[in-house]
Amino acid sequence: MSSHPPPSIELEFARRYDQEHARVCREPRPAGVGTRLALWRTTRLVRHALSVAGEPGLILDVACGAGRYWPVLAEHGNRVILAADPSEEMLSHAQTHHPVSLMKRIKTFHSSAFDIGLSANAVDSIICMQLFAHVTHGEDRLALLREFHRVSRDSVIVATRVEYFFQSWQRATTAAGALPLVSKVQLEAEFAEAGFDVLSHHDLFPGCAPSRIYVLSKQG
Repeated sequence: MSSHPPPSIELEFARRYDQEHARVCREPRPAGVGTRLALWRTTRLVRHALSVAGEPGLILDVACGAGRYWPVLAEHGNRVILAADPSEEMLSHAQTHHPVSLMKRIKTFHSSAFDIGLSANAVDSIICMQLFAHVTHGEDRLALLREFHRVSRDSVIVATRVEYFFQSWQRATTAAGALPLVSKVQLEAEFAEAGFDVLSHHDLFPGCAPSRIYVLSKQG
């Protein structure tokens, strides 16, 4: 079990996500075109990442929030889905906002992503779509990755934000309050240090947005 204490970023992220998701649920109008396009594109990338990972049969959704990607995970009929989140309120909320048929496929539990509470090699694969990009310190990313390495048998899928060469654009978005970006070299060095090889990566909108999904495999 990891001895690294969960940084406050995880609970703060959960609180922000709770608030934002509640706001979206109350909003009667459909999401904007840009938001719908990004969700459509991300869904396609998640589907592809699962294929690259070998269509894992037992998968853990870490920091799952409201279960945005559960319908995609459940497309594989024989897949067993575990889902963990540090917010019990969010887990309860998620269970009431998905069809009963879907929830029968998913077992949720309250857990920190930094100390998941499962045995070593407990699942085939881990997917983390919402928390990893919000962890801005390399030490904390490594703590997450090492816990993922411990719990996963084969692969990990993470969404992150990678620095591009558009420095003026980067400065403008950072000044506007966007999350800091991580260089590709630094990020992939952290993957290797935690014991992973990069199987593939795909950008949300290549050359235009920093969001990227990595598929990692355990070394050896």
